[in-house]
Amino acid sequence: MADDKQKHLVFSILEFLQSSLNNGTIKQDDSEGIEVAIQCIGEAFGVDLNDAAQAQTYSTKPASLMSIFDVFVNAQKKLGNKNAAAASAASSAASTSASTTPASKSNEPTAEQKKNAEDLKVAGNRKVNEKDYAEAIRLYTEAIVLNPGNAVYYANRAASYSQIGDHQNAIKDSLKASEVDPSYSKAYSRLGHAYFSVGKYQDAVTAYEKGLALEPNNVTMKSSLATARSKARDNEVAPSARSGAGAGAGAGGLPAGFPDLSAFGGGGGGMPDLAGLMNNPALMNMAQQMMQSGALNSLMSNPAMQQMAQRMMSGGGSPNIDEMMRDPEIAEAARGLMNNMGGAGGAGGAGGAPRPQEDDEML
Repeated sequence: MADDKQKHLVFSILEFLQSSLNNGTIKQDDSEGIEVAIQCIGEAFGVDLNDAAQAQTYSTKPASLMSIFDVFVNAQKKLGNKNAAAASAASSAASTSASTTPASKSNEPTAEQKKNAEDLKVAGNRKVNEKDYAEAIRLYTEAIVLNPGNAVYYANRAASYSQIGDHQNAIKDSLKASEVDPSYSKAYSRLGHAYFSVGKYQDAVTAYEKGLALEPNNVTMKSSLATARSKARDNEVAPSARSGAGAGAGAGGLPAGFPDLSAFGGGGGGMPDLAGLMNNPALMNMAQQMMQSGALNSLMSNPAMQQMAQRMMSGGGSPNIDEMMRDPEIAEAARGLMNNMGGAGGAGGAGGAPRPQEDDEML
């Protein structure tokens, strides 16, 4: 039976094949054979592209198999043929003396690899200053390929992911940074911010506390910890009231801070009046913030939202807002969205609490 790592790889391969079918890379005459191959490979490894839970677990989006491969090829090009030959010779020598040489030594990046990785990091920092976060992520990724033992690269990439609203990847990178270097305080600062942005306030508190244990005079983390503690306490008050239309919930079960759609025909079920929505200044302001911050892309990457959109386009009828918000995945995505935007109209998170200040210094 395939393990998780193999399923990650197979899922990426199947996504590549499916996208090649969709974008016309594969000729129409060959499409049937590829579709059969996708089905056979998926069954052999226990992977299903249409399974939302597997997509959440195994998909590498927003990265793709081709983009990952491009990073590897570009990194190899930067090393040059001379370094490739040297690395091959070093690998061969390490294999013949494995009994006396620790395995980790053979994986240690060379001085030139470290220098190239630092150059890539500096270039990534420039892109962050220019607010070109996608390019910054690509550059940090190349730096990680060359020197995966540097926690700074993961923490910087985490901050870039947070800037485009991809907090799940920010959490993964922050955790990796803390694993690579447990004494690196900024890893916990990034982790706390990412956890707060998806509504995991107690996890954010824990992360900030770990960071402050390493850097007790960090004013930004102290302020962020206080904000996270406040939100965590708010979440502990009357938990049963939050299950429906009680405290902390918006109209129709929407998360606190989310605009009330009932006046537009959406609060009692069914699709809101789109014309009314387009004429509502608060909603239009929220939509503009979503597009500018990248939060809209983050929300639409949710498998449940994608399925809803597909049903609408295929004539499956308008969604019921109440039913949508009872889906825990969509509700969590909406809460994270509102937290990321500071609540509708810029009033702060749910309940008006301010968001923690992000430590945006790039090292």
